[in-house]
Amino acid sequence: MHYLVISFSHKNSTLVQREKLAFVNDEVKKEMLVRINAHATINEAILLSTCNRIEIVCSCSHVDEATKHLLSLLAEHSKSSSDDLKSRADIFDDYGAIHHLFSVASSLDSMVVGETQILGQLKDAFRLCSENGYCGLKLSRALLAAQKCAAEIRNATDISSKPVSIASVAVSKARECVESFQGKKVLVIGSGEMSVITCKHLSAHGANVCLMNRTRSKAEAIAHECGATVRGYEELKSALNEYSMVFTATGALSAIITDDMVKPVPFERYWFDMAVPRDIECESGDGIHVYRIDDLKEIVSANISMREDEARTSFVLVSRHASAFFEWLKALSIEPLIKNIYERAYHSAHIEAARVIDKGFISKEYEDEVTKATQQAVKRFLHPITEQMRCHTDPLRTDALIDALSFLMNDDQTPSIQKSHKGK
Repeated sequence: MHYLVISFSHKNSTLVQREKLAFVNDEVKKEMLVRINAHATINEAILLSTCNRIEIVCSCSHVDEATKHLLSLLAEHSKSSSDDLKSRADIFDDYGAIHHLFSVASSLDSMVVGETQILGQLKDAFRLCSENGYCGLKLSRALLAAQKCAAEIRNATDISSKPVSIASVAVSKARECVESFQGKKVLVIGSGEMSVITCKHLSAHGANVCLMNRTRSKAEAIAHECGATVRGYEELKSALNEYSMVFTATGALSAIITDDMVKPVPFERYWFDMAVPRDIECESGDGIHVYRIDDLKEIVSANISMREDEARTSFVLVSRHASAFFEWLKALSIEPLIKNIYERAYHSAHIEAARVIDKGFISKEYEDEVTKATQQAVKRFLHPITEQMRCHTDPLRTDALIDALSFLMNDDQTPSIQKSHKGK
């Protein structure tokens, strides 16, 4: 069994391409996960869909066939061609898949290196898949190890000091545009984590924040926490033309702000669209400056530069954790097999020692010595073989070795990396 990751992110896909690939709610994700796991080569899967990445993590018996299946499903979902997706996708298997997963969990692959939001999103994706039976033991082990890796990196480096996110970067960009938030009227639309972070940053810098959401009670809860006010969502069209700054981060399936809603005003406007699919259909012009996720890369690049040393240290830790993960998996599989080999060999040695005593070939008074000698011969023969088994570092060769020995010993009960259950 192999680990496989297919990744589309800000590194290989534009915002428009990511919008097409995005899964906007849990029901759509579940429908896709059912179709993913229906393929004969795939037995577990996790689907992660955020504003900056769409990733499928799975365990499969055949990497090429599983990859082809996943790209076909994503092509159908996004109304794109499989060839186009294949040309852009980052595809990782086995060690590369685990290394990538650990890097994502540790926010080393994020647009804003060091942000902590991605780990929570990954946990939510895993929880959805686990609770609905789309993933089991194999991916559970990988996700747990990814969380441990991320925790060590946060503790061992300063990469997450003064944590940042797309929301905080958007606020930083807005601050560059207006110099100061003090007394500025700002409208925030949405009630998710992005909106909460945005409200907190804006309020901390002295802005007068007004929050708007389709469900007013959610907006009121956030407003109470952040010291903001609330307006009804039905006022969106008029409110849009009253604020110099607007931040949007909703889960709407289509744009909530369009050209026909815009009226002339005597001040410059700065709109920040942090949603995928996009919330704002308008383009910059006529006193309106629209910034989308991909427009924030300049600030992100500066962030990466400042954290370069921490990132290098972090990648060393990721590599170490990925190697340790496979060593752990190997130990789970090989040690019971080695123990079984020794037990069978000792049992055979005992039977043979008893046979030569019973036949009178050796006097019974030497029974203990004969038993010890046969067992020592077994140890001498098996020791270099079992040490070689333990020393294999290539997970694929280890898997093949375990399965071959299990087959030769006719042992269906031998634990193996490859015997991960399906759909638990």
